[in-house]
Amino acid sequence: MWASLLAGILARPWARRVAALALVVLTITLFILNLRGVGERAGRAAERLDRLERHNVIHSHMLLAASRRPRSRDDLVDRLRDGGF
Repeated sequence: MWASLLAGILARPWARRVAALALVVLTITLFILNLRGVGERAGRAAERLDRLERHNVIHSHMLLAASRRPRSRDDLVDRLRDGGF
């Protein structure tokens, strides 16, 4: 019964135009919602990349500082006497 009623309504040209317009509006709405989700994911990925870059810079500074540290107590005493700190 519903199928015959729908077929009868869609037999009219104005109803077909309205249905086509509704499908276009639905398609555009879904496309825009999808773009919003993609933008949010891209923003989170950019934030994660920024955090990772900052972490890598801090880590490299720590490694550089560790490579310049005195190896033994004698080296520490020598650096203190020379005014290296």
